[in-house]
Amino acid sequence: MSRTTPPKVVKAFTTEPIETDVGDDALDEIVDDVAEGNEPITLKLTDDDCGSRLDKVVSALVPQYSRSRIQQWIEAGFVTVDGKPARTKMTVLGDEVVVITPQAAPEDTAFQPEAMDLDIVHEDKAILVVNKPAGLVVHPAAGNWSGTLLNGLLHHFPALGGVPRAGIVHRLDKDTSGLMVVAKTLAAQTDLVRQLQARTVKRRYLALVWGTPQLSGTIDGAMARHPRDRIKMAVSESMSAKPAITHYQRVAVGALDGRAVSLMHCQLETGRTHQIRVHMQSLGFALVGDALYGKTHLMPFFPRQALQAWRLGLVHPTSGKACQWEVTLPEDFTELLGRAGIDIDALKTLDE
Repeated sequence: MSRTTPPKVVKAFTTEPIETDVGDDALDEIVDDVAEGNEPITLKLTDDDCGSRLDKVVSALVPQYSRSRIQQWIEAGFVTVDGKPARTKMTVLGDEVVVITPQAAPEDTAFQPEAMDLDIVHEDKAILVVNKPAGLVVHPAAGNWSGTLLNGLLHHFPALGGVPRAGIVHRLDKDTSGLMVVAKTLAAQTDLVRQLQARTVKRRYLALVWGTPQLSGTIDGAMARHPRDRIKMAVSESMSAKPAITHYQRVAVGALDGRAVSLMHCQLETGRTHQIRVHMQSLGFALVGDALYGKTHLMPFFPRQALQAWRLGLVHPTSGKACQWEVTLPEDFTELLGRAGIDIDALKTLDE
């Protein structure tokens, strides 16, 4: 047995999503990964392989590739046996020549620049603040290996390729709109992560919920993965639960199709996945349009969760000055409030 062309191994960023509250070691999460080229790998089988399935033999001989990846290549025609297209379940005799032409998996090219229109609210040498639209995924992950905010950031400022996660230090759900800060240097990223750890970054959201919560309050409910539905998060008392604190204030009340709704102002101390959605639902006031935590029969009123990252405040990593940004509500959210009979001018009371 011989392998004439060894595969290439290069550095790649991890593509796992991150939570808002991260430790310093999160900045160093750069891992070795395999990014395959298309140079062929030739294998000469031996008598020891006789009687075995081709995919099993090949995955044992080139363990840097998973068996499922090998099977995909066989089915797609990128593996030949004695010059003929291979079949996944074929049994080998032990003297064949197998040629594999490795193909890059989607996740191997996830960190690629892609041109897209970014609504940049502020930019300087250390940071940029972007107004993310609903529907845009922040970070590449399974099912969304391209077309993410990260890809757009790498095109807008290529030097972000040298910063872990392209400078992203916190994220918004795909269907949540609003403000995010991105670090343009490693020093700025380190500083912003520490501010998030210290809970000094001010993140204020607007949410439209079903029902009429009390005028104000604080939800102090640790969160963990839902015990029965791993897609969801939940308020939990389990050992794995992480602290989560949300302050809320009722701004205005309206109605959709005769059902009471309330515009809520929410301020995060922590930034757990789905935090506002889970916390408000735990009180019995699910967000309008929330397909994951809301009631399905109420979904026609809005095609996404009615949640906007409205204001963002932080200490600038280089100047040390306190900064704050605010964005207007997107058109779909404004139209939803209009249907509910809520005047956008009600937000002015939050400045008093």
